[in-house]
Amino acid sequence: MAAVTEPLRLMQIEKDLAGPDKLEAMRRYDETLAKLQRRLGEAMKQGLAPDEFEQAKRLDEATTTARKILRLTVRVDG
Repeated sequence: MAAVTEPLRLMQIEKDLAGPDKLEAMRRYDETLAKLQRRLGEAMKQGLAPDEFEQAKRLDEATTTARKILRLTVRVDG
């Protein structure tokens, strides 16, 4: 079921970032990503198995990239 709703969610994010309140939308989405990064950082500090650590590290890098793309999207459109 999630596979069907994900494209719709992405379309909503795109719409939010192009709308009149795009800066507020960017702030909200960035806040969500920042919370994820904090949780990842805490888990990594507490210690993870080597394979879990590598997965967490990749997710952290992907989250950093997503945050950069989020900011660039608003700047390019704005």
